[in-house]
Amino acid sequence: MGLDVVLLSRLQFALTIMFHYLFPPLTIGMGAVLVYLEAQFLRTREAIYETAARFWTSLFAVSFAVGVATGIVMEFQFGTNWAGYSRYVGDVFGSALAAEGIFAFFLESGFLAILVFGWDRVGPRFHFVATLLVALGSVFSAVWIIVANSWQQTPAGHAIVPVLRDGVPWLVDGRPMMRAEVVDFLAVLLNPSTVNRLVHTLIGAYALGSFFILSISAWYLLRGRHEDFARRSFTGALLFATLASIGLLVSGDFNGRMVAREQPAKLAAFEGHLRTGPADLSLFGWPDEEAGTVRFAPAIPGGLSFLVYRDFDAPVMGLDRFRREDRPPVLLSYASFHLMILLGFFFIALTLLASFFRLRGTLFRKRWLLAIFVFTVIGPFIANEVGWCAAEVGRQPWVVHPRVQRDASGAPMLDAEGFVLYVQEGLRTAQGVSENLKGSEVLASICGFGVIYLLLFAVWLVVLNHKIQAGPRPVAAGTRTTARGVREAAAGRTLHERSMTEAKGLPAGEPPAAAAAEEEEEEEEEEQEDRDEERRGAREEPR
Repeated sequence: MGLDVVLLSRLQFALTIMFHYLFPPLTIGMGAVLVYLEAQFLRTREAIYETAARFWTSLFAVSFAVGVATGIVMEFQFGTNWAGYSRYVGDVFGSALAAEGIFAFFLESGFLAILVFGWDRVGPRFHFVATLLVALGSVFSAVWIIVANSWQQTPAGHAIVPVLRDGVPWLVDGRPMMRAEVVDFLAVLLNPSTVNRLVHTLIGAYALGSFFILSISAWYLLRGRHEDFARRSFTGALLFATLASIGLLVSGDFNGRMVAREQPAKLAAFEGHLRTGPADLSLFGWPDEEAGTVRFAPAIPGGLSFLVYRDFDAPVMGLDRFRREDRPPVLLSYASFHLMILLGFFFIALTLLASFFRLRGTLFRKRWLLAIFVFTVIGPFIANEVGWCAAEVGRQPWVVHPRVQRDASGAPMLDAEGFVLYVQEGLRTAQGVSENLKGSEVLASICGFGVIYLLLFAVWLVVLNHKIQAGPRPVAAGTRTTARGVREAAAGRTLHERSMTEAKGLPAGEPPAAAAAEEEEEEEEEEQEDRDEERRGAREEPR
């Protein structure tokens, strides 16, 4: 029995994308917090805010580096494993990736060195601008990736045309190869799911970044270390986390109604809704496709109908309206979606409880609650992963989901057998795999990636632990220097002439104030040497 190339290719992509997706949401969320901390420092000039910003920047930089390294793999897989997919979506997907490079990568790379290495070499206002632009760059990157992925979910602004070879259609087995071609870039950009999915993804990232800071701050408070820093970091992150948790509930509702309209088969799989009619809302359970029900499921009668149509008795389309070959996997879609929902409600309850105690001034005496926050950071990581999993598995068996045909009233059209009709424009996942790919090759690459990613993950954890154990280094007010700042901070690292410590102008273990004083002494000595040399030259000139 041969290896299933399609399944193995999907598993490889799942492995690489899910590992990569640990890091972009974290850096997006932390970027917003860094902007807040530096803005507070500019407003109040309290050194504690700069101390916090420097510490969280060091953790941001480590996560950003691993995210960039693991993201490069994605683009190569399109060519090695998914040649059919690349031919079909290249015109659309390529334009979005090009826009990401122009609007996001250039912005991030242009100011990342100043964010990480420019603390003692540029002024606080300029450093704040660099921080803001890096944070915006990470958001812009998310925008273009979501645009590309959302087009695959709800395509728009394109035309399906034949692939040409020497000016004539390329035929395979007597059938022309087809591809999607952009005809309206704005429609591609604002396809029916882009805005909803982008908002939900960004809020999820802000939740993760906030809980990451809450976890480390709570650990410091339980250990009695860096308490002023930890209290302020915890308080600010708690506000972000509370707003983000509630925002996820609101944006999730908009997303659910969009999915019901654009991808009804996906919604039916999410909720285990197997038969068309008024739909209950199950909290958890085990979908049984053969019996047409969800077993062991406490449910709210008519709850799904109300969420979709604001009517408890409104019929919701079930999976029985879709041919078996057009149905997504139910169990994995249902389990991942419901785990995400349960975690979201847990975040809301936890942050509201902590906010209540914070308002009463008793939060930092609730050691049991702080201990919960130390471990709760695992939850947002899982929620982001299973949310993405639900979105991608629920799209199957399509890699580019076709639009549903609709009548004049907007209702889905059914064929003679009562099944939903699709516009003939989608691409099935099995059609997207490279034709000459061998299962053994994919399996070998999965094993290779698995080993490399385990090592990367271990390195990331070790470096994070080292920085967290060391803790923030207090910054005295007024220790910044700005002379030759931008040129030295950028050029010193670009030419690799200095270590990371030296690029900051800090010998290992030396505080900023001492470094500033030493630099001033060196400058005075250089100026004195210049004056002595000028006097010697003047004496030697012929009269």
